[in-house]
This record gives sequence, C-alpha cells and structure tokens, in this order.
Amino acid sequence: MSALRLDETARGVFPISATPFTSGGALDLDSLDQLVDFYLARRVHGLTLLGIMGEAPKLTPAESRAVVRRALARVRGRVPVVVGVSNPNLMVLAALANDAMAAGAAGVMVAPPVGIAGDDALLAYMTAVVAAVDPGTPLVYQDYPQATGVTLTVEAFHRMVDAFEQLVMLKHEDCPGLTKLARIRAEAARAGRRRVSVLVGNNAIYYPQELARGADGAMTGFAYLEMLVEVYERFVAGDTEGAEDVFDVYLPLLRYEAQPGVGLAVRKELLFRRGALASPAVRAPGPTLTPEDRRELDRLVGRLERRLKA
Repeated sequence: MSALRLDETARGVFPISATPFTSGGALDLDSLDQLVDFYLARRVHGLTLLGIMGEAPKLTPAESRAVVRRALARVRGRVPVVVGVSNPNLMVLAALANDAMAAGAAGVMVAPPVGIAGDDALLAYMTAVVAAVDPGTPLVYQDYPQATGVTLTVEAFHRMVDAFEQLVMLKHEDCPGLTKLARIRAEAARAGRRRVSVLVGNNAIYYPQELARGADGAMTGFAYLEMLVEVYERFVAGDTEGAEDVFDVYLPLLRYEAQPGVGLAVRKELLFRRGALASPAVRAPGPTLTPEDRRELDRLVGRLERRLKA
C-alpha cells in the first residue's frame, strides 16, 4: 500500500479524526496539529478526515478544505489519509474530492445520499460519482444505513467491485453486519472476485468478531485508539485470545462512547482529557454532557486506568 494512494491492500487502523473547535465554535487548526500528532504517536496505519463523527456536515466548504490541507501538511505522507467527501450535490462532492487528492490525500470516502432505493439506483449513483471525480481516484464506500437509510446488499456490493476498479475499500457499518461481512468474503472468494479492503466502524463494538469474519481493521474514532491498534496487531499475529483479552479491558468505556446521540461529546471529552484536543467543544447543534455523564466517565476512566496498571 502506497502512502500516497489507497489500494485494496489497505490494512490496520484508520481513525476517524475529530474536528477541533474552540469553546466558541470556531475551527481550531492549531489543535488539529496536536490531534494529528496524537494519532500518529499511537502507530495508526492511516487517518480519515471529515467523517460523520468528524462533524463534516457542520463545516463550510472553505473549512473542509482548510482541515484537509492542514492535516495533510502535518501528516507529511507518513500514513495514507482518506477524506470524507459525501454530499448530496455531486458538484460539491467532486470539487472537495479533487481538491483533497491534489493536496495529497490517498483516497476519498463516499456515502450515498438519503433517498436511494434499490440496487440499480445505487449502482447508478456510484457510476455518477466515478464520472464526477478525477480519473483513478481511489474510492471508499461507506455502508452506514443507520444514518443514510440506504441499504447495500451483498449483491450490489459485488456489482460495484466488478464495475469500478477505483473502489478499493468498504467501510462496513451495517448493524447487525457480521453475516453480511462473512458473505461478502465467502462469495467473493468462490467467484474469484477482486478482494477489496474492509474496515469496520460503529466504534468497533464488534471488533474481534469482525476481524474473525474477514475485516482488515477499523475506521472509527474511539478515543483510546491504541487498543484498536493492539487488537489488530495481536489478531494478525495469530494471538486471537490475546486480542480478545485486550478488547475486553476497554469494552466498558468503548461501549459508553458508542452511545447514539451523546457519543460524540463523550469522545471529544476523552480526547480533551488525554491532551489530544485543546477543547472538547462540539459545534452546535450537538450533544453536551451532563454532570452525571461526567461522573460516570470519571468512574469508567479510573476503572480502565486501574485495570491497565494491573
């Protein structure tokens, strides 16, 4: 896998980067440098900008470009960087995708807009995306029906893999999705189909089982991403029991961060406490933590720290 161009061999942990804001809601690019350093220090295999949990829909087009260029300048080609470019307006999507690739991104991630129904309509949409972006742009398809309402069938995914050589990765976030993941791998192998990378999201809540079913790593933003890296490394080294043991230690906090609605505020609070962000602010409109939330978080972090020392 090239550090500059994503391909089917992509493996490991590509955290979804948070987007730093000041307490007043302004974009904080200095804190973004700090956050990128935090990720790289934990030996990630790549980085993903402007994901849904990166608050991408709350950014202006100029802010999105500023985030991409600042982060790429900080990474300096040390790991591949994927940029989320999803937008119901294909012209806006293509403009950000092409700008990101020109700035040094390794590939772009696309989730379909709300309202697409059926395999044929989804294939037609992806055909339009491929035609709109610069030729050869590596694509990641984000399968997140909980947010988009768009169902990706196994059959449709196979058709996309066959039709678009630029499609090199699936971000798998369907839930429940273990059987779907296993079917993708088994049916592709039987047909001799090109094997694409699959990284999982949903805060990696089913991570060990997803790795066992054929996932190649994680693309999610858990604040203790060193766990994601260690579980992946143990798994590929054949130490599946050790991978499960490490995962189990972090599971209470990972589960707490995965809460729908408030999870982003929990994640940014944890990143702030860990020194990765200058402020835990979520840009409005967004969730905030209650005093009781903070007390629960204090307890869970304390419990994790004690278990790690033991």
